Amino acid sequence: MSIYDFTVNKITGEEESLAEYKGKVILIVNTASNCGFTPQYKGLQRLYELYKDQGFVILGFPSNQFMNQEPASNDEIMSFCELNFGVTFPLYAKIDVNGPEAHPLYQYLTQNKPGLLGSTAIKWNFTKFLIDRNGKIVERFAPTVTPEQIEAKIQALL
Repeated sequence: MSIYDFTVNKITGEEESLAEYKGKVILIVNTASNCGFTPQYKGLQRLYELYKDQGFVILGFPSNQFMNQEPASNDEIMSFCELNFGVTFPLYAKIDVNGPEAHPLYQYLTQNKPGLLGSTAIKWNFTKFLIDRNGKIVERFAPTVTPEQIEAKIQALL
């Protein structure tokens, strides 16, 4: 099993297979619009613009599981991201990233790349998973790690 075996819903509602991203370097991020880390959208968009033509993509998954910091509808989230941060990387429908209702993709990510002290739970918004061109989870980054701090790791995989 790999990330390419999962299907997700785009923020606009259409279903998409992650197999569409085979051969790309992928950064998967759980996001929120009312979080102290929300300004990371700017850095994420910058990375996407710099490296998308080299085979890099960011997949943003809004989640409302952390202190109700993403209460908006999918349409509102999309508008917020576009208007405030110029986001053009793919965004997906709001999901759970923890617990019994966690999206199967996040169950896979957290079980295969645990966090600090082996914890599988996502601790907060803007946890990031870096995936290589073969679909292997290379690294998991805490929310406090900024997009700028992982740029060199992305470059190395490209």
